[in-house]
Amino acid sequence: MSNSDQDLDRLDELLFALPRGNFPMTVSELNGYVTGILSCPDLIPPSEWLPHVWGETGDANFPDLETAEATTSAVMAHYNSIASEMTKTPWIEPIYAVDPNSDETLWEFWVDGFTRAMRLRPETWQTLFEQADDETQSSLSFLMALQDINEGNSRFTEGEIDEIDIQAPDLIPNCVAAILTVSRPELVLKADNVSRAPTSRGERPGRNDPCPCGSGRKYKQCCGKN
Repeated sequence: MSNSDQDLDRLDELLFALPRGNFPMTVSELNGYVTGILSCPDLIPPSEWLPHVWGETGDANFPDLETAEATTSAVMAHYNSIASEMTKTPWIEPIYAVDPNSDETLWEFWVDGFTRAMRLRPETWQTLFEQADDETQSSLSFLMALQDINEGNSRFTEGEIDEIDIQAPDLIPNCVAAILTVSRPELVLKADNVSRAPTSRGERPGRNDPCPCGSGRKYKQCCGKN
């Protein structure tokens, strides 16, 4: 992501200041949500998707105009940053939450955001699924299966879920890339470094692998943190 840590920290502060009882989105959930919006073949205007960021009622209840402008600008800046990245490569690096106690990567918020974006255009996504190739269908099915796990509706065994939980953070970027190739081919064609992008999980470091930058830390704690 081209978002600086300072920008993301500010975005986190602004979202956290929204009324908690309304369940506003977290940065990770917003990141998945915006990625889903931009992955959709249909153009979805901010007037339609922004209210969902504020919470269940769609009302942010900003205390003043300055706060409203600052929060909206931060969200739109994040949207524009992801849109810009998509013109460079379809392999978008998701922003996952991390459990501060166990250091576990929490992909659930990101997936919840992405699938919430899909619900804004269910018919469009269904048509895309029906017309897509096997790789794209598998990618969409995997993301929906992750959401089933997140919501407690999965038919997988506990052992299978544990294995999926480990693999999900590394597989999600490849799923998004496969989807973008079909849903937004005009963006993929603009990408300057598609030929240099990873094509399989084995070509990119795992979240628990040593970071390739040589810091000695795990990838998820270093270059893969955001």
